Amino acid sequence: MNEFEIDKKQVRRAFSRAAADYDAAAVMQREVCIRMLEKLDYIKLQPARLLDVGSGTGWGTRQLGERYPKANITALDIALGMLQHARGTSSWWQKLFQGRREQFLCADVEALPIASGSVDMVWSNLALQWCNDLPATFVELHRILNTDGLLIFSCFGVDTLKELRIAFRDVDGYNHLNRFVDMHDVGDMLVAAGFADPVMEMETLTLTYEDARAVMQDLKSIGAHNATAGRASGMMGKRAWQRVIENYETLRRNGKLPATFEIVYGHAWKPAPKAAPDGRAIIRTDFKL
Repeated sequence: MNEFEIDKKQVRRAFSRAAADYDAAAVMQREVCIRMLEKLDYIKLQPARLLDVGSGTGWGTRQLGERYPKANITALDIALGMLQHARGTSSWWQKLFQGRREQFLCADVEALPIASGSVDMVWSNLALQWCNDLPATFVELHRILNTDGLLIFSCFGVDTLKELRIAFRDVDGYNHLNRFVDMHDVGDMLVAAGFADPVMEMETLTLTYEDARAVMQDLKSIGAHNATAGRASGMMGKRAWQRVIENYETLRRNGKLPATFEIVYGHAWKPAPKAAPDGRAIIRTDFKL
């Protein structure tokens, strides 16, 4: 058994339950979304068809709709509760932008029910860390993109919640956190999937809390439960939890407990194929001087 394999049923349940309170708690997620939106200022692509992977409550989807008012946007999320909340929130938004088409799709990004070459831009804010097979996921995203289409995303890097890893170390034999991927490995995965000219960036955001319970409550409020196969089947005992608190307290600085999030940003393009299925070379003649 892979102890880090993510239980998708658990992910669906956790995020659906968190939908109503998500926006109030997801301060960091919204900040990362804003920073991703700013990166679009340097991209000339005007997508006719846009897919928001891991759309959640739809806040980012609505920002994309405002930026690309003529685009046909599909909000995709694995959690039905998130999409239901997003649809309710979007009803008044759609009245302001009559004629803008927005669709909602409950699906797993690792098995997309979307036709090949049917999307001009794939956007994903802090969702890809819930994939069990990220290389195969990038192959899927490459498949659905049109030629010259763009993939732009953010995900958590290896140092995310490093303080919690220290706090849970040697407490018991269970796994308490997801495993996050290294930025350089993500770049290699994009190239292997067929993307061209990947651009990778990384930054660290640190939130501070009064105590360990506040950290855990914040994670619960955004649906970020431990959904790995190696998690404990029941609640942690009082003695084990006290040890977690004691370990975390050794990291207190300036009266606060830190929680680090390593944010990995990436974007890459789907290039035109260099050869036809029968092996004949393809030469493009649509270049503009």
